[in-house]
Amino acid sequence: MATSDLNKERAPEDAPARSLHFIEQIIENDNKTGRFEQRVHTRFPPEPNGYLHIGHAKSIILNSGMAKEFGGLFNLRFDDTNPAKEDVEYVESIKEDVKWLGADWGDRLFFASDYFEKMYEYAIQLIKKGKAYVCDLTADQIRETRGTTTEPGKESPWRNRSVEENLDLFERMKKGEFPDGSKTLRAKIDMASPNFNMRDPVMYRILHATHHRQGNKWNIYPMYDWAHGLEDSIEGITHSICTLEFEQHRPLYDWFLDELGAYHPQQIEFARLNLTYTVMSKRKLLELVKKNYVDGWDDPRMPTICGLRRRGYTPESLRLFCQTIGVAKFNSVIDTVVLENSAREDLNKRALRRMGVLNPIKLVIDNYPEDQTEMLVAINNPENEADGTREVPFSKTLYIERDDFMEDAPKKYYRLTPGREVRLRYAYFVTCKNCVKDADGNVVEVHCEYDPESRGGQSPDGRRVQGTIHWVNAATALDAEVRLYDRLFSVENPDDPNNTGDYKDYLNPESLKVIEGAKLEPSLSDARLEDRFQFERIGYFTLDKNSTPEKLVFNRTVSLRDSWSKIAKK
Repeated sequence: MATSDLNKERAPEDAPARSLHFIEQIIENDNKTGRFEQRVHTRFPPEPNGYLHIGHAKSIILNSGMAKEFGGLFNLRFDDTNPAKEDVEYVESIKEDVKWLGADWGDRLFFASDYFEKMYEYAIQLIKKGKAYVCDLTADQIRETRGTTTEPGKESPWRNRSVEENLDLFERMKKGEFPDGSKTLRAKIDMASPNFNMRDPVMYRILHATHHRQGNKWNIYPMYDWAHGLEDSIEGITHSICTLEFEQHRPLYDWFLDELGAYHPQQIEFARLNLTYTVMSKRKLLELVKKNYVDGWDDPRMPTICGLRRRGYTPESLRLFCQTIGVAKFNSVIDTVVLENSAREDLNKRALRRMGVLNPIKLVIDNYPEDQTEMLVAINNPENEADGTREVPFSKTLYIERDDFMEDAPKKYYRLTPGREVRLRYAYFVTCKNCVKDADGNVVEVHCEYDPESRGGQSPDGRRVQGTIHWVNAATALDAEVRLYDRLFSVENPDDPNNTGDYKDYLNPESLKVIEGAKLEPSLSDARLEDRFQFERIGYFTLDKNSTPEKLVFNRTVSLRDSWSKIAKK
């Protein structure tokens, strides 16, 4: 049996056999017993009421991965049952995100609204069986009569309406004769059930709203619990893989399909993804966008898939992340460090190396010819020989990082300081002679002398230097804006009920630092959206969508090392 994308990402061919996670074990057993005639058909059913986040990415990768592993099919289906909150913008963004992650739905793009007529017919079937009724209680009254964990709910006064009356009222609800909230269609199950979801749940509510695909055709809309199982059944789904919060809904999923005598998929629940230093609630993410706490759904600080893509994450890095955290039955919180390390591991192998100076100071090589410029060979990616080399210009005046010079340096400072020799990456050995300061005493230039025999950064006589620094040629350097993104929140769990304030009170004021006047090597003028680079000694970066030829803008994906772990130890 082939190994799924979720589990084989970057696995070597001679890797030892791995153990199957519990969902794979269920599918393997179903195939052995002949259940579903050895078919595997999964789906991802998002609601088009917001942008997808990394929690959805885990579900997409898992569902599509199971279909691929077992030679099955994967559907993308929109659960568009609430027109009050849905938008075509969300539909298009979700399609883009799912495709970007590599999940292939082929020609199987569906919408719950495709099945509204069939769902209505199924509702009529339950009414005729005496298993559904029209209720006049308001939403608040339904909640008040639902009961508690120790007391059963109270039956609706309209629970025992005749089949004929229920059919008539439901048809009139469909025609739009009643106002919003005045009536619902409820399943007749058990108001004393220990499972609250079985206490006569609502199947349809009246909602006079324009649907993005159905227009004004419908005045009633199905509730998720009613629609979910029917959609799976109609599409022939075999394994309906959901997050753990739907475990208590599974008896209702089963009840509806059993009462209808419909084809019955198997619902399986797995632990949803919770990540430190962020929030996963669509409502809260929407609030951050609407109130301009962030720069849209694709703000690189957001946990949205489009935000991660804009920040420079790759589909492979997210699949590697999902492989690392695995598939579990119990909820837990994953440290953001795991996600960041997945990006580092992936980008280290694929990102082209470039040199960029974020906080520039001039370095002048006093004994270098005044009007000379030479082209030096630089390696594009030491992890991949196929990426080859490039040429970088070098001349008398360069830019280096301000932190790479210190006039009065401590003993273990191995960068430039008067009398110290260092290697300029791919270039020469230089020895610091002195520096120039402005009227306020700030260093504005560092002066060095170079060893002409050390071209390429190679020692001509076997001597060693302990420091290597990067640089860019001053005459050809590109000006750029660089955005250093960090974690959106300053506490691990902004949703912790023990927090003293609202989750927005914990927004990290240092989550974005904008650097103007960075200097980059000229090859970056050819950078394209979603190209990823390692700025040597600094971190991984990608070109931002706001970049123009006149003003380059780069976003930092992650630093080369995790700095928050050090902060936490202080």
